[in-house]
Amino acid sequence: MSATQLTDQVLVHNYLNGDESALSVLIQRHQQKVFSYIKMLVKDSQLAEDIFQDVFVKVIHTLKSGNYNEEGKFLPWIMRIAHNLSIDHFRRAKRMPLVQNSRADGEEFDVFRTLRIMDDNVEDKLVKTQILKDVKRLIQELPPEQQEVLILRHYADLSFQEIAEMTNVSINTALGRMRYALINLRKIIKKKEIILSV
Repeated sequence: MSATQLTDQVLVHNYLNGDESALSVLIQRHQQKVFSYIKMLVKDSQLAEDIFQDVFVKVIHTLKSGNYNEEGKFLPWIMRIAHNLSIDHFRRAKRMPLVQNSRADGEEFDVFRTLRIMDDNVEDKLVKTQILKDVKRLIQELPPEQQEVLILRHYADLSFQEIAEMTNVSINTALGRMRYALINLRKIIKKKEIILSV
């Protein structure tokens, strides 16, 4: 079995037993989600890169000091570190990030369902890229707690239980924030008459 097929838990164990390459596999496995989450929070690629590197410095330090005991929940753990380091940045800068689901007929609305798989032609790729930019811009108009849960759920792919633990709220609060985020996105889309499909 190659290292890329091993679970996070086994890779952490291997790293702690001297296999330095296990950490590289863990970083490669999770770097896209972690970096995307940080970038969505700080809105600056260079700053996101700096914080991303700080995240893995902290991961290495915590692992080597023997203080890691997340019982196999490696991704939520590093996402929590990424979240905390991003918030620390805003505290140091003395500012918080600039953040500024039901339909009327009772049906649930999920903006992310509109980002369906499209044909691989150039025009569709351009349209999909524009839709993703529009969605990211719309997310910035949500209140901070709604933005956070939406990003963690749809961009970092965390469960609501993981989001609740990471943000120190109940699972019902996390679910409520997501519901209101989707309701508010729907209102913004309707108000601005934005079309999120081809």
